[in-house]
Amino acid sequence: MTLLKLAIKSTLNRKASVLLTLCTIAISVMLLLSIERVRHDAKSSFSNTISGTDLIVGARTGDIQLLLSSVFRIGHTNNAVSWKSYLDIKERKGVAWTIPISLGDSHKGHAVLGTDATYFTHYRYGKKQHLAFQHGRAFHNAQEVVLGSDVANKLHYHIGQQIVISHGTGNTSFHHHDDNPMTIVGILAPTGTPVDKTLHIPLIAVDAMHKPSHTQPMMIGKKSQQNDHAQHQHAEDHNSHHNEHDEHDEHGHPHGTLDSEPSDLVGSPNQITAFLMGFDSPLYTLQVRRNINMYKAEPLLAIMPGLTLRELWEMLDIVEKILLLFSIVVVLVSLLGMLTTLLATLSQRRRELAILRSVGARPIHIFALMSSEAILITFMGCLAGCFLFYGLLITANPLLQSQFGISLTIGWLSNYELTLLGVIMSAGTLMGLLPAARAYFYSLADGMSIKI
Repeated sequence: MTLLKLAIKSTLNRKASVLLTLCTIAISVMLLLSIERVRHDAKSSFSNTISGTDLIVGARTGDIQLLLSSVFRIGHTNNAVSWKSYLDIKERKGVAWTIPISLGDSHKGHAVLGTDATYFTHYRYGKKQHLAFQHGRAFHNAQEVVLGSDVANKLHYHIGQQIVISHGTGNTSFHHHDDNPMTIVGILAPTGTPVDKTLHIPLIAVDAMHKPSHTQPMMIGKKSQQNDHAQHQHAEDHNSHHNEHDEHDEHGHPHGTLDSEPSDLVGSPNQITAFLMGFDSPLYTLQVRRNINMYKAEPLLAIMPGLTLRELWEMLDIVEKILLLFSIVVVLVSLLGMLTTLLATLSQRRRELAILRSVGARPIHIFALMSSEAILITFMGCLAGCFLFYGLLITANPLLQSQFGISLTIGWLSNYELTLLGVIMSAGTLMGLLPAARAYFYSLADGMSIKI
């Protein structure tokens, strides 16, 4: 205990240089822990977003691009899938269920997803968990909307409130669908996935807001040059939409206001962005996937979410390794800085060490004192780094959630993170052995003699 008190007092006596060393160690520890936590939680967030889905089908594009746009709401697809092709593939042998999705609109920066009642029945996340309602129910007609939990909490929305959907996926839009206000009828329970940040509306509601021809149904991010021009164009689109629906009336096609049963929500849009598929057997999955990728009616792409996610992590593996190597180098540099500081001050402390020898301290005591100082500095640096690490998590978590859909875990350090701290402590201890060994061989005369 006396040796520890002496080490603390000796460290405080050199507080300027020790503080700089401590700060470098703390920053390096924070960086190393942050990279590890973001890497782990990013994989967890992406993996838990969707489960139980065998195929995702969209217009032919890159596998990863289709996955990111349709499931994670990151990026977009320039083309769409015709409704005729969707119905044809839906009737294939072995198909258990399908979920059509239509993207391209937003509300105050949050994505709007057009779908049908099968979404709330078959969509699963995490370990095949079903979606649940925190308040309200699913939509029953084209004027109703279901919110994700984050949307409701952030915008302070409640059941029965009316909102207006905007065209495009940006935070700012010059084209609002004011003539189609939506009433909030349900709020989903939190899932920790992009579902929480999404507004869900019926497919026929999406169709009602845009041109019935859907020549460019998902022109994501397209904005009118002038607000008046956008409103005029929207009025023409709306009128042509009603004219085509009048023609549908003559042929007995359902449209407009729906009955109260969710099964009546199956509209007839011309195009959708993509659709999810589940099968009775994995054998059907591979067979239908091959048929879709060779589909002659239009160029389509079918991907398996699990395999595509694995490809994504393989692409990012080199980036993870580079970031980890960068963090290790920063930690090593900070520890070398501590070693340099201890060696630089060793010559200045000759007289101090000689006085300790004169009052009965043995060489082993001097060795233990110098080693204790290095361990103390490393420990304080790791402790300060942990505080900075949690401060960074609390600060960055909302930004990562809103921009990338990554939810960071603000909890106790994992076993791997504790192992990293243990390695840093061990390295700091080894760094302190060199100046301690040099001090061990100092004699009493070394400190008492005056060197010019």
